[in-house]
Amino acid sequence: MTTRELSRRTAVDILGDAPDDVTLRRFLHGLPGVDAVGLEQRAAALSTRSIKTTSKKWALDRIVGLIDLTTLEGADTPGKVRSLVAKAQHPDAGDPSCPSVAAVCVYGDMVPHAVAALGDRHGDPDEGGISVAAVATAFPSGRASLAVKLADTRDAVEAGADEIDMVIDRGAFLAGDYATVFDQIVQVKQACRRDDGTSAALKVILETGELNTYDNVKRASWLAILAGGDFIKTSTGKVQPAATLPVTLLMLEVVRDWHRLTGERIGVKPAGGIRTSKDAVRYLVTVAETVGEEWLAPHLFRFGASSLLNDVLLQRQKMTTGRYSGPDYVTVD
Repeated sequence: MTTRELSRRTAVDILGDAPDDVTLRRFLHGLPGVDAVGLEQRAAALSTRSIKTTSKKWALDRIVGLIDLTTLEGADTPGKVRSLVAKAQHPDAGDPSCPSVAAVCVYGDMVPHAVAALGDRHGDPDEGGISVAAVATAFPSGRASLAVKLADTRDAVEAGADEIDMVIDRGAFLAGDYATVFDQIVQVKQACRRDDGTSAALKVILETGELNTYDNVKRASWLAILAGGDFIKTSTGKVQPAATLPVTLLMLEVVRDWHRLTGERIGVKPAGGIRTSKDAVRYLVTVAETVGEEWLAPHLFRFGASSLLNDVLLQRQKMTTGRYSGPDYVTVD
């Protein structure tokens, strides 16, 4: 059975019928509405949770190990990607105890350069390796034909990408054309399959800053998971607002509910706008309190960030000199 058929079977099991526009609309619009005030209050409360001081170093190292170090510029060159990979492998050249990041994230045409630069470090971040993630499907707009999106995905996978970060068609979603969005995710997931039967992980970018309401974020999260996404991701980083704590909390609640319903664990990736260790720690707390500390692993949680790493390294260095200026709360032990 193909990945696409498996996704459809899961959707039918949950929806009770084929995932067409009528069935998807009935399910998505039948979800309980989001209490915006309550959601924002929960996020604010989680952001002030206190914990043991001894966890600070653990938290900073954990943040490093969950980062997708990213360069997504039109001026990217093979040399820039090689420099990014060097930083990913040894974030703090002066401190060999500093962990490597989870992945490097690049455009599809830069994947071969990232794979080559990683060499034998290219591998599963849960086992000490570094993954290569590629943005695809006409990132960041998603405005292309399905044929182009699928070719974009297949090219990146064939070049060695371990993960594909796709963007949904926000125009179709906002127009209520849920079946189109669902089918595109299903087909992109099928394009993630390799000849040996393995598959690149699929992260589905919702671009929450364009979805306008928490209810839409909730519906898009459920739709992406029903269609077979392995991760749901907030943003491309090209649209503001990008990741916010309330939106990420809402997506984590969807993942929690999916796990309770099916037993399957889905990953979450907030991306864009997370620049300081203090901010990142708030996300760690939110993950631990919402879905559990087992989600604080690269196959279930990532930070999409570039500038975040620099601040975390600064805070690690300050801890060794006794001049730490980071947060007083980290995660719950």
